[in-house]
Amino acid sequence: MNTPNLPISESSRTANSGGLHRGLIITLGVLFLGLAWSYWPALVEMTNAWNNNPDYTHGYFVLPIAAYFLWARRSGIGPQDISPSWAGVVLLGVVVVIRYFSAKYFLGPIDAWTFPISIAGLVLAFGGWRCLRWSLPSIAFLYFMIPIPYSAETWLSVPLQAAATKLSTESLLLLGQPAIAEGNVIWLEDHPLLVAEACSGIRILVGISALAFAFVLFSNWSWWQKAIVLISILPVALAANVARIVATGLLQRLVSGEVAQQFSHDMAGFVMIPLAALLFWGLLTYVDALFPKVQTLSPTTVVRSSGHDH
Repeated sequence: MNTPNLPISESSRTANSGGLHRGLIITLGVLFLGLAWSYWPALVEMTNAWNNNPDYTHGYFVLPIAAYFLWARRSGIGPQDISPSWAGVVLLGVVVVIRYFSAKYFLGPIDAWTFPISIAGLVLAFGGWRCLRWSLPSIAFLYFMIPIPYSAETWLSVPLQAAATKLSTESLLLLGQPAIAEGNVIWLEDHPLLVAEACSGIRILVGISALAFAFVLFSNWSWWQKAIVLISILPVALAANVARIVATGLLQRLVSGEVAQQFSHDMAGFVMIPLAALLFWGLLTYVDALFPKVQTLSPTTVVRSSGHDH
């Protein structure tokens, strides 16, 4: 019988290492299930928001996209990078304390917002720092599926609503329509166009933020170009929302109020996110063309190239 090339001790060490990694993966999977059970009430509330609030219908897509981020970055991690850390246990302990006080003082939204932190704690505890750095973009992306707390949502929606009303009124005036803004109502002669709180554009803002997150993660652009992308999130979201309001106003003015209402309630939700994505893509294309990549050549390369030419 032929003996293996590896010494018995090294072969045993390799087998033990593979078994250890499999055991860690199985244990981590079991703990993830326990984590899901622990957060079950918060997850149910999230699902209800996805089903009943148009601003959060994207929630169902967040987890598959986060999983895709892991798959796309799979070359950045290997079995040799797995090194459990006690820091993960400490992080999980901090989360337990936060959840205890959130339950004691009825701070429900805080419980949901600790969910990605708990996942980070599990990854750190069983995978180590390298594994956490590898999975951190996917873990951070999970925040897009958690509804914004009502107080924060109100704080965001009020200025967005006011800005959308003002910009939409100015746009309608530029298009020759008799538009006057009173509070969050745009009067088109005798026809009121209400820019409701639900029309503030938070849904578009969240969608564009997720798109920008993915671009910054996978783009090879420099940090300042990525900063331009992040800064452009709010203007792009406002532009898309203003386009929706202006289109609704024009339909109400030129066609009928029934058609305008049908567009605003039924079609706009499907049209505005692709429109915002198109505006965002146009901005990226412009910035990419504005700062073209220039190949730098060393003096040695230039001299060698000149020598070959002769």
